[in-house]
Amino acid sequence: MSDRIEADYLIETPIDPADAAAVMAGEQSSGTFVKLASETPELIERAAARVQHVETIDTVAQPSLPGAIAAQSYAVAKVTLSWPLENLGPSLPNLMATISGNLFELRQFTGLRILDLRVPAAFTSHNPGPKFGIEGTRRLSGVHKRPLIGTIIKPSVGLDPTQTAAMVADLAEAGVDFIKDDELQADGPACPFEDRARAVMEVINLAANRTGRKIMFAFNLTGEVDEMRRRHDLIRDLGGTCVMVSLNSVGLSGMLALARHSELPIHAHRNGWGYLSREPMLGWSYVAWQKFWRLAGADHMHVNGLRNKFCEADESVIRSARACLTPLRPEAPCLAMPVFSSAQTPLQAAETCRQLGSADLIHAAGGGIAGHPHGAAAGVRAMRAAWDAAMNGIPIGEAARGNPALAAAIKAFDQ
Repeated sequence: MSDRIEADYLIETPIDPADAAAVMAGEQSSGTFVKLASETPELIERAAARVQHVETIDTVAQPSLPGAIAAQSYAVAKVTLSWPLENLGPSLPNLMATISGNLFELRQFTGLRILDLRVPAAFTSHNPGPKFGIEGTRRLSGVHKRPLIGTIIKPSVGLDPTQTAAMVADLAEAGVDFIKDDELQADGPACPFEDRARAVMEVINLAANRTGRKIMFAFNLTGEVDEMRRRHDLIRDLGGTCVMVSLNSVGLSGMLALARHSELPIHAHRNGWGYLSREPMLGWSYVAWQKFWRLAGADHMHVNGLRNKFCEADESVIRSARACLTPLRPEAPCLAMPVFSSAQTPLQAAETCRQLGSADLIHAAGGGIAGHPHGAAAGVRAMRAAWDAAMNGIPIGEAARGNPALAAAIKAFDQ
């Protein structure tokens, strides 16, 4: 790879796609709406973005987005632009400004979506990247050669620290591998962070002393930078093994500050992802977006789940998960463990296993465990049994014949 930054786009435009690509390149580098005398040939050669590729793939009769130049038809094209690293250096916040910036607002476009990006080695050497990733997560959780079976504290809000700890104690008894705060639970007066952390870690440490294996609990640190650092330090000092942050809430600078400080795996939650992605001709593909957060230090990345409660198709979910498991560079792979969640139950285990083709994942079921008709402990046993069957090629119905917890889960969730 060269020392230039590259980004791939899907565009929809009422003008010639080559002209539209030139507008993109000018807007995001040395150009403006008029030709400037100071934009010399030497400056253009040194600093201007280049149009590397334009390929028209379709024509549509109606614009996807409002506010553009009216036309009888609109071309859909794939475009690749590149920039010299010298324009911005290996800065992730400024990389985001460079490849996205004002592009979404230009009148020359009725659609624009960032599909992928490639960055020079300077980005992987300058930015934190995952400190733990898959290997560190497995080491700290004690789970090897299979997915981590996880859950989310449910109800999302409303439980106090004592009630939360009691739920964790039940889940620990059932053998759960991973638990996370819901993203809505951070540091509210009804369930203060410090009180919750102390109560939860007390039961986790007691269970670890008894079993020799410590549950990984992702405590939601989301807040201002100094708050996140203080909360991280508390979890570390209490013996915790994971922290969580809402990416869209804290932004790249907040994530970078936490990652440079952190001594624990960072569980990265993507809540709010829909406003960046739901319109097919606007925003980001997950393939491009997740690279920022892996470079910024995310060890786990949420990718949704198969047959989820949201609008995302299964093929998109699997593509996202595979992206997290794809090295950024051979010498600095920066792999993050994908987290499957959203209306997950034992029923999705076999298909997730088959489509992903890897056991490197966290399968987190909130209601799918807490809502088991025989209680959360039975929900954990059912998820474990479903994954054991999936990894051994045993149909779930056959596995359920000798497993009452799995049989009850199938009956309850196969609606």
